[in-house]
Amino acid sequence: MALINDFSRSLVLLFACAWAPAINAASELASTQILTIHNVERRAVGLKPMVWDAGLAKAADKYAAELAQTGRWNHSPPNARPGQGENLWMGTHGAFAVREMISDWSTEKSRFRAGQFPDVTRSGSWHEVGHYTQMIWPTTRNVGCSMRSSSEDDYLVCRYSEPGNVVGKPVG
Repeated sequence: MALINDFSRSLVLLFACAWAPAINAASELASTQILTIHNVERRAVGLKPMVWDAGLAKAADKYAAELAQTGRWNHSPPNARPGQGENLWMGTHGAFAVREMISDWSTEKSRFRAGQFPDVTRSGSWHEVGHYTQMIWPTTRNVGCSMRSSSEDDYLVCRYSEPGNVVGKPVG
């Protein structure tokens, strides 16, 4: 009887872990890595560090789950996330470490130039640096992220408060 109970408990635990959000609940290390990479970028331009926000992480998790379930790939409507900025990343399931996902956004700094948003790139297309500018937005203080997966792809969603990329505001 003890063997059956242990087996049942193992199945319940396995099932619960399989459905747990990859960043919010199951990986404190991932959330620490995400926050650290953001704050390294902020420190490099003389900004105060951000702090992890569980409420933003919960909102990010809800949208990450929706992306993974539907396979859609676009930002959530701004009215669905009032007062929150958003960065998205998608890639082949299991092929990338969290630090690689966030570092993709950091590499945009090579195309960034300080200015008033959206005039913040050498090319004139702010979309080339929009993830990076959200990371270093001067008035952003909080971040929360989550990753969900489909059988094919991983979806990382980060939410920010205050949101960045505000037209007419200075960055850098």
